[in-house]
Amino acid sequence: MINSLKLKQHIPSVKELVLDNCRSNEGKIEGLTDEFEELEFLSTINVGLTSVSNLPKLNKLKKLELSDNRISGGLDVLAEKCPNLTHLNLSGNKIKDLSTIEPLKKLETLKSLDLFNCEVTNLNDYRDNVFKLLPS
Repeated sequence: MINSLKLKQHIPSVKELVLDNCRSNEGKIEGLTDEFEELEFLSTINVGLTSVSNLPKLNKLKKLELSDNRISGGLDVLAEKCPNLTHLNLSGNKIKDLSTIEPLKKLETLKSLDLFNCEVTNLNDYRDNVFKLLPS
């Protein structure tokens, strides 16, 4: 997908990348690699992701839009792959319980977490529990 855009030589300097409504292939977004070393904003809304395990290491990424996918777990890799995230949008995914989002506490710089339209928001005391889990 990205390779076919003939942007290969510009990849290292790209700061923002919007891939909304593009299709992922078996949980991978073709061409999205750790060569995007300056990437600060990545939007992959409605691309059919079921997991974030295939995300490349993106050390400078601050904002990650993952809404309207089918992610139901495996968020533990985000702290390793995107350690400087400040904003994470998981709205419209298949997140059902607090234990699924618990690994996000390792994201020490996380300031904003959007879980709108996720089943987890229907739990009693959901909001209080999220603030306890993710104090920042």
